[in-house]
Amino acid sequence: TVLFADVRGFTSISEKLRPKDLADLINEYLSAMSQVIRDEYHGTLDKYIGDAVMAFWGAPVVDVHHAENAVLCALKMQQVADRLNQEFLNKGWPELRIGIGLNSGQMRVGDMGSNIRRAYTVMGDEVNLGSRLEGLTKIYGVGILIGENTRNLLPGWLCREVDSVRVKGKNTPIAIFEPLSPEDDASDELVQELLHWQQALTAYRAQQWSLAQTLLTNLLITHPSSVLYALYQNRIIKLLNNLPASDWDGATNFEFK
Repeated sequence: TVLFADVRGFTSISEKLRPKDLADLINEYLSAMSQVIRDEYHGTLDKYIGDAVMAFWGAPVVDVHHAENAVLCALKMQQVADRLNQEFLNKGWPELRIGIGLNSGQMRVGDMGSNIRRAYTVMGDEVNLGSRLEGLTKIYGVGILIGENTRNLLPGWLCREVDSVRVKGKNTPIAIFEPLSPEDDASDELVQELLHWQQALTAYRAQQWSLAQTLLTNLLITHPSSVLYALYQNRIIKLLNNLPASDWDGATNFEFK
């Protein structure tokens, strides 16, 4: 399982800070994220790409629970980011919002690079998808997105199906999910919310627009800040004005990386 984490709007953040403050902020952030990855959930810290972090589980040490450990790590990273924000605000620094994408599957792992510099890393289609999922978190207004391969490795977990998507360069749609918690830790309210959301998503894909709108409206009454529910409401309005073709399968196509 590979993980990509990225700070939202880092360019605008960097423009608001003095160089020393920016360096201090990013060092504190990366140190905290790295500690969660390496020390708490025993992931392999791959690299930093500016403000982004890449890590993976399952190599060089075999980890039969690589998907669950990676997801638990991602949830903890979001919690740590919230704690850091309180410290940053006290220093007069801006808040950070991070998006995390994870995907599981077969990957090429080992020392790769050039004859000048090499690094221990992972490569392959499943790695690329993990990176794409991180980028999609801001579209759906969620903190974490996982691919269906990862979802299938999480029995006993409560996950919200977010969409079926075709990423750039792929013809086959994949389901993407937001991991929430182990089922045993989930509140009754969350379970009911996900039940109503799945009903809305099913109605949307069946082109039962009126039913889907009603279900989404009810969800937005109790969760007015949900970007995801509002996104689907807006999609239905557009589809009603321009009905989909007969071969529409409910998947969303993305032409950007």
